[in-house]
Amino acid sequence: MIRFTSLAAGKEIGAHSYLLEFDALRIVLDAGTHPKREGLASLPRFEDLPFGSVDAILLSHAHLDHSGALPVLAREQPSARILMSEATRVLSDALLHNSVNVMTAQREELRLVEYPLYTHRELERLYPRWETAPMRRPFPVTYGADVQCEFFEAGHILGAAAILLEKAGHRVLYTGDIHFEDQSLTRGASLPTSGVDTVIVETTRGNVARDPAYTREREMERLAAHINEVIKKGGSVLAPVFAMGKTQELLVMLHDLKQRREIPNAPIHIGGLGTKMTRLYDMLGGRPRRLRPDMRILEEVEIVISSSKKRGSQMEFHPRCIYALSSGMMSPKTVSNLFARQILENDRCGLFFVGYADPESPAGQILKTEPGHNVQLDSEDRPRALRCNVQKFDFSGHATREATLHYLETLQPANVILVHGDAEALSWFEQNLPAKLPRARIVVPEPGTAYDLA
Repeated sequence: MIRFTSLAAGKEIGAHSYLLEFDALRIVLDAGTHPKREGLASLPRFEDLPFGSVDAILLSHAHLDHSGALPVLAREQPSARILMSEATRVLSDALLHNSVNVMTAQREELRLVEYPLYTHRELERLYPRWETAPMRRPFPVTYGADVQCEFFEAGHILGAAAILLEKAGHRVLYTGDIHFEDQSLTRGASLPTSGVDTVIVETTRGNVARDPAYTREREMERLAAHINEVIKKGGSVLAPVFAMGKTQELLVMLHDLKQRREIPNAPIHIGGLGTKMTRLYDMLGGRPRRLRPDMRILEEVEIVISSSKKRGSQMEFHPRCIYALSSGMMSPKTVSNLFARQILENDRCGLFFVGYADPESPAGQILKTEPGHNVQLDSEDRPRALRCNVQKFDFSGHATREATLHYLETLQPANVILVHGDAEALSWFEQNLPAKLPRARIVVPEPGTAYDLA
């Protein structure tokens, strides 16, 4: 018996966690928190897992919607083996410690008595339990078990892995977050191309069609043109970015554009967690499959590092600069959200989005707001007229729907389980996959419902 159950809080993006049962062996894939919820409501459905019932926890990558609840799950599953890639181990440790700081502050701000959900000391005790596994080397999920596991490069961020599990000839592939194209630092995914029976696949970009004429180089030229336009006016650019992954990719893109003299030598400001994660990216630079392994971003890219003690509203605005600040979705009270208050109403400035933005996040709300209309960044802030130049660029770390559809058509699995997408994205795949996979079973799983795969 092979059985799948979604432990995610809903059919959406956030709090990703999935239970796979191979007869008596129970494996949990990822343990994330929900970016739009707080407290215990941000966790997956861990109440569906009896204490001590899980044999192994496998982490696909370090982003918090996949890793943020790992300490909570590990506490409730003290005997479970915990496995991830080497880079994910390093990056997750830093992100989770930062989460403790955020939750500690939110305990007072939001009056959430359950915060923090875990402590720095608990993370220090947990860290030795985290085992690492290299890419493309099969290993038993638990010692003596007849379920084999293998990590494959997922192409999303440094260390991201797609996870292949096999028992008695039935192979289950969990993609995690994937991207098939090379980015500035991260090579595109390299996944199995045959012999997979069940695929658990992300659908993040299912609601967006890509322009057939798109190329990354052309998109970089468009970015350069808009940066030049803003700098020429004497304004500055704010690029909201995730502290890990997108910050480092953008810094390298901007460096390349400067080297090619396609944009002026404008100062690039980063700060806080983005600086720390860039330092870790540099430390992990020589790892297999990272593009430009010898590049040390903090040494080679001219960066102005703002004090970690300064929040966005305290950062001084300078003209003709580029600010790469987190968070990418401009969540309330983050540096990008606070700093944007100095940008939104200035028609000389630019607000440039270079990654995924949840439609309901402040970033998503800005993208839906017509120029000149009001937008509110935070319930505690006043509405502000949107006068800056808002642009959206396609440098996402997630696969396009066309690339995902092509991959699944090549693979021809018997079961496809659609996860990690909003309602529109899930619906697009559910409607379009049957034509490509006429014999496949397509499932959009209900949280908490078990589905037999074999």
